[in-house]
Order: sequence, then C-alpha cells, then structure tokens
Amino acid sequence: MRAHGSATESSWESLPGLRADTPGCEQVIHFNNAGCGLLAKPVLTTMLDHLQLEARIGGYEASAAKADQVREFYTELAALINCGPDNIAFSGSATHAYATALSAIPFERGDVILTTRNDFISNQIAFLSLRRRFGVAIVHAPDLPTGGVDVEAMAQLMKEHRPRLVAATHIPTNSGLVQPVAEIGRHCRELELLYLVDACQSVGQYPIDVEEIGCDLLTGTCRKFLRGPRGSGFLFVSDRFLQAGYEPLFIDMHGATWTAGEAYVASATAARFEEWEMPYATVLGCAAAVRYARTVGLDAISARTPLLAGRLRDGLDALPGVRALDRGEQLGGLVTIAVEGWQAEEFKAAMDARGINSALSFRRFAQFDFGDKDVDWCLRLSPHYYNTEDEVSQVIAAVAELRAAG
Repeated sequence: MRAHGSATESSWESLPGLRADTPGCEQVIHFNNAGCGLLAKPVLTTMLDHLQLEARIGGYEASAAKADQVREFYTELAALINCGPDNIAFSGSATHAYATALSAIPFERGDVILTTRNDFISNQIAFLSLRRRFGVAIVHAPDLPTGGVDVEAMAQLMKEHRPRLVAATHIPTNSGLVQPVAEIGRHCRELELLYLVDACQSVGQYPIDVEEIGCDLLTGTCRKFLRGPRGSGFLFVSDRFLQAGYEPLFIDMHGATWTAGEAYVASATAARFEEWEMPYATVLGCAAAVRYARTVGLDAISARTPLLAGRLRDGLDALPGVRALDRGEQLGGLVTIAVEGWQAEEFKAAMDARGINSALSFRRFAQFDFGDKDVDWCLRLSPHYYNTEDEVSQVIAAVAELRAAG
C-alpha cells in the first residue's frame, strides 16, 4: 500500500488498490475531503464489526472485550503526531476539543488572545464569546501582502501584549492557505506563552509533529483527510500543560477521581479532557483510519494531495469567469474558486448532478478573508491522494461547462 518515488500518478503503483479499498470511488468524484474523506473498507469493517458485537453481547461488554483495540486509538494517533499516548484525548469533534481546551484556561478581564485573521470560524466565535463573558481582548496579527500571517509582526505583538493564549489554525477551512505554525511556535516557546493550534484540515494531509510545532494544545478531526468517521476528534495536551494543572471547566468521572465528599483529583493524563461515555465503534474506526494513513505514508500523501490540488487550481484559474482565491506562500489540498454568473447553491447543485462532491463557503465563515478578497461565497474543492488526474480534468471540464452555461 505504501507509495514510493514522486507524487505523480504513474509513481503510485498502489493507487488501484487504494481506490478498490474506497467504495465511494465507484459512485462519485469526491472532491470534498476537507469536509469528509471517503471511508476505506478497513475503517468501515472495523466499525460494523463492533456494532454487531454490541448487538450480540451488549455495549459495556463489547467495549471491555475490545479494550486493547480501543487503546490503539491513542497509540496510533500518538505515533502520527509524535507524542505519547497519554497526551491524547478523544473528543466528539475538533470543535468540542477546542472548546474543552479553552475552558481549561482561567481567563480574566484584560487577558489577551493573540490569533490570526484566518482562524476557523468557530474558534473566532469562541474568542468573541470569551470577550463577551470575561472581558478578554482579541488581537489579530496582520497578514503578509502575499497572504498568510506575518509571523514577525505576530512575534512583535507577543512581546507587546504578553497574551494569555496564542492561537493559530494550520489550514483554514475557507482556503488552501497553509500557515507557518512551527514558526509561530518558536516565538511562543521563547516567551513561554501558551499556544493552541487547530490542525483540523492538516491532520491526514501533512505530517504533524507537535514537538516541531511547539504547541501546548492541538486539536484535530478524524473525518476529513484522515478518512475516519464523523463525530470524532481529538485533543493533544502537552506534558507542560498537564503538569501545570490545567483541567477543563466541566470535568467528569472519567477525567477525575472523587476522593472525598468535597474533593477530587484530576487524571494525570489527557484523559482529564475526555468524558466517560464514548462511541466505541467510532473510536475503533478512528484507530483504523489512522493506521491506514500511516500505512499509505504521510510523506507520500503530503506530496500527492497538494500536487493534485495545484493542478486543479491552475486549471480552474485559467477558465474565463473563474477566479482561484487561495493565497499564501504554501498552498495545500484545498482549492477555493469564485464563479461569475452563478448563485452558490445553484452552482453546487449543478456539480452534485454531475456526480462531483464539493462544498460551499460563505463570507459569514471568513469575515476577514472574504472581505479582503471581495467575495460573498466560494466553491471549495479538496482532492486527496486516492483521487486521480483524470478526475481533476473532469472537474475542470465540468466547471468550464457550467460557467459557459451560466
């Protein structure tokens, strides 16, 4: 299954097998991996097997019988992002993991959150909610003229404000921009600032090394480029953060031990950020998805996926009436375009009718970015390593046909 050599389609001798492992490839051209990747057969089989086991012997009993396999979720993810299993917490979504992490920081009036203009919408709203409730200040670092955060300007803001938290989204949901999160992390470590990274769109698309990034907290999902099930996410918690005693605001019986009538002790591991009830079929499916991605190889994936996206982006940008919106020094496997002469929902419906999966993004999802680009909506296309160059050509042709008709 491992791919070798360059990222061209001809070098991927395993591509037919990877597509055979992906039943959805027979049904659609799936260019919505930034929303949900197509499940591979081992993931689907793992989940169905566990649900059948629950039906036969009971839910509690099934999770107990599969305890060793459940622990593989933590070991597989730890190997994927270069940390220990005790630094990983399962969550129902990346957004829930992010909110749980924020709840562990005792914000006070006057504290500063330093972030970027391209952070994910739910993160931006969470910051605004913290400002409304606790009176924290939100500072947005400026972008470079070429796109993406100005790291040097952000570093200067760190020195000026000494923020309670620095936050950055590795790949925003509204464009193909890849932010320099490791560069930001170096400045955070120099000043001993808490650093939270949203890696929702990058886990499974690029190799992620939390040591290299230098973050205290990192959130991700399994449903996107990792090709795991929906309703799954995770939180990485650094040893430094754990040892400092940070814990979520609402900690439960899984994350803490009730030691006396008026006392409890939080778990020494990232389990303090988990809840007792878990969807075990989903957890097992996530472990299978991470294992599958590691078998394919993140180095190979991180070469092929942006290559396919780059060809798609260049082909679309060359079409009359179509504008590629992605800006930045590094662009990943997410392509966003504006199309003249069409309304958002109608254009996506026309793509759906041609068996091409895509997604829409609107200005309300990215007020700063879309304001700068002067667009109200875009079509979001996100190929992955199991897609083909022929599919890229078909998508370009479909957009060209629809644009001409529009």
